Amino acid sequence: MSADQRFFDFLKRQIGLDVASVGPAIIERAVRQRCTALNMADHDQYWQWLNSSQDEQQALIESVIVPETWFFRYPESFVTLGRLARERLAAHSSPRVLRILSLPCSTGEEPYSIAMAMFDAGFAAHQFKVDALDVSPLSVQRAQRAVYGKNSFRGQNIEFRERYFTLEEDGYQLCARVREQITFHVGNLLDPALMANQPAYDFVFCRNLLIYFDLKTQKQALDALKRMTRTDGVLFIGPAEGSLLNGLGMRSINAPQSFAFCHSQEPPAVMPPRVERKPQARPLPPLTAPVSRPFIARPQTLTQPSAPTLDESAQLLEKIATLANEGNSRQARAACELSLQRHGPQAQVFYWLGLLSDVEGQTAQAQAFYRKALYLEPQHAQALAQLAALLASLGDVAGAQRLQARAARNERSVQSERKQ
Repeated sequence: MSADQRFFDFLKRQIGLDVASVGPAIIERAVRQRCTALNMADHDQYWQWLNSSQDEQQALIESVIVPETWFFRYPESFVTLGRLARERLAAHSSPRVLRILSLPCSTGEEPYSIAMAMFDAGFAAHQFKVDALDVSPLSVQRAQRAVYGKNSFRGQNIEFRERYFTLEEDGYQLCARVREQITFHVGNLLDPALMANQPAYDFVFCRNLLIYFDLKTQKQALDALKRMTRTDGVLFIGPAEGSLLNGLGMRSINAPQSFAFCHSQEPPAVMPPRVERKPQARPLPPLTAPVSRPFIARPQTLTQPSAPTLDESAQLLEKIATLANEGNSRQARAACELSLQRHGPQAQVFYWLGLLSDVEGQTAQAQAFYRKALYLEPQHAQALAQLAALLASLGDVAGAQRLQARAARNERSVQSERKQ
């Protein structure tokens, strides 16, 4: 076992993190940073300290997690929430309080977006309550402070900022009316005792978490999410995670761009056994379009390294494409790891890692990398196409069709923009 493997296993035990979902370079960098911060001579010395200090265990987790979020991310899902919430209250003759859960809540943008969406949908404060949970105490503290910089407000429609925030010296302060709707907790979804004595929720938001787990942990997390969602409730997930739910007793409610699922009234579908496919069955496609520069989700760090140039990043991506298309898989993977180490997570890099795994028959690893690419860039055309083909080859026809439909909608949108 290598020195780094110990830290991979530690993070898997503590928070369920699958090293393949983020790449080993991210974890190795976090370990190096913690060693530097503590003046540790080597990994062995740091490993001994890590096992003796709960504070340091949390510090390492904080260094690895990616608190990348903003208000009203996936805006269609909040519109769907308001509509479903109105229908739910209208269906009950006696008044009741709607219960909503957001996890992981990160620095609070999602649960606060839920509360603002409910107010915008006409609900009074006494008609709903939101619980928000995250494994990171630091993120929860920042969420409770509820002061945000410009990076938390993205997209063209940020008029809500005028209604719910005031500009202070250190950022935008959220109003008390919204803050009072949220109760924050520190906890781990994989803890069997989590919310064990709480009634199930009408609506649960758990987005872009499952892509960080291996298949076994994904099922464990899904079981917990199903337990916390009422049988007539709705679970909102990330755009790359829908195919995971279909074989596990959940089905889409068919709300466009909302990524919303409910308990299936039918027995869960029995997925066919995995088939290890020969590489020649799906040859490595050439890079036929210029490499796009997606938004980079940067992991939380303790020190700020000097920023590499954009030219260097683009050159690395071109090198990865060249090596992969020439069949130099090992060198292409090494270039991918170098890019992750120097530039942080990028959709195009995770796409190439997925493709390299795919043609080698490593289907589970390929799925994880494709989903990571789609988390960073939900409309990444190449990742959508390859993941759809992979799911179809594994017998998940419904999952493949949904991804193909997403790709088709994206293509129509691009063509429409070109005509304007």
